[in-house]
Amino acid sequence: MTDFSMLGLAPRLLKALEEQGFTDPTPIQSQAIPHILQGRDMMGLAQTGTGKTAAFGLPLIHQLMEIGTAPAPKTVRALILAPTRELVNQINDNLFVYVKGSHLKITKVVGGASIFNQTKQLSRGTDILVATPGRLLDLIERRALSLGQTQFLVLDEADQMLDLGFIHALRKIAAMLATPRQTLLFSATMNKQMNELAQTYLDSPVRVQVSAPGKAADKVTQCVHFVDQGAKPGKLKTLLAAHPGELALVFGRTKHGCERLMKQLDAAGFSAGSIHGNKSQGQRERTLQAFRDGRIKVLVATDVAARGIDIPGVAHVYNYDLPNVAENYVHRIGRTARAGADGAAVAFCSPDEIGELRSIEKVMGISIPVASGQPPVEERKPARKGPAGKPRSRRPQRGRGGKSQRMAA
Repeated sequence: MTDFSMLGLAPRLLKALEEQGFTDPTPIQSQAIPHILQGRDMMGLAQTGTGKTAAFGLPLIHQLMEIGTAPAPKTVRALILAPTRELVNQINDNLFVYVKGSHLKITKVVGGASIFNQTKQLSRGTDILVATPGRLLDLIERRALSLGQTQFLVLDEADQMLDLGFIHALRKIAAMLATPRQTLLFSATMNKQMNELAQTYLDSPVRVQVSAPGKAADKVTQCVHFVDQGAKPGKLKTLLAAHPGELALVFGRTKHGCERLMKQLDAAGFSAGSIHGNKSQGQRERTLQAFRDGRIKVLVATDVAARGIDIPGVAHVYNYDLPNVAENYVHRIGRTARAGADGAAVAFCSPDEIGELRSIEKVMGISIPVASGQPPVEERKPARKGPAGKPRSRRPQRGRGGKSQRMAA
């Protein structure tokens, strides 16, 4: 389908899309929306930046609009769970545009914000609740809300929720929801554990996959620089200086490392900020807004930002430290080349990170082009060859008495 009007959405939603300049659905939207409107459970897989939020948000809002009455106090009709505060904020902001002017109410709850204010908001009931699992359970324990009337559940970026150890929280939450219900699971990557999650919580789901899991957006160019760990700061400064005025997102591995790097960049004259787990929610939101507005040109972040930044103007993503989880690389570089724009993903690989690089290439099914440097010597060293050109086997070690010591096959 090539037009939103052909998907069966309510006229009010079509008008909201038109006002935002959206006329043609993305592949994940055109394939997912009709199934969701039919009430099917779904597992949706698509690259980052391809409109997954609208793919589940539009048909969800359409169904809620048809109810026509306000929710009861302390109840939730639809629950959307996301792994990070930034992603909750992004989903909330995107969906707010579509419900504006309707009777539907959206509420968000995340850690690091006033739980008293969140309790007050939930006391009146809400149509759509966007939440992080931890804060949601805190509110449930305080009896600030009940999920007994929740008939829609969306798990966004479910693979990262599993990586962050939210599986036990998800089990608790799922047991509190109404039955029957419609459950939607969306992500950009697939792993075995997420497949098991889908089989547990989804009822005869339809699977919509518009790209191979692990595939980057088509307009992202990638490269890797082999560089010693101590030389990374200088290399980063050189590359940033070559693109003055452009927005750049730099990913590090640790909170302290990101903060230290941000201060080094700031001292070198770059307009830099940082977000990570040691920052309060208010600090993170202010920094992200400054980055979005262009007042900060370089944002240094841990993987907390890998799935919560939707800023079309990010021209470069730098993997200053390679992630321990290969799938996180896909989400990191998905912060650029959004909404059809071009973007570049640059990776730094020290000798100690060669294993992470090869894991990333395996997940993505590609060899990342080398921009500078060479892999470690032990990777490049060819096998020794015997007289006939065949690889020479290592001589078995001999123990006492001259006998070969070999492990039994």
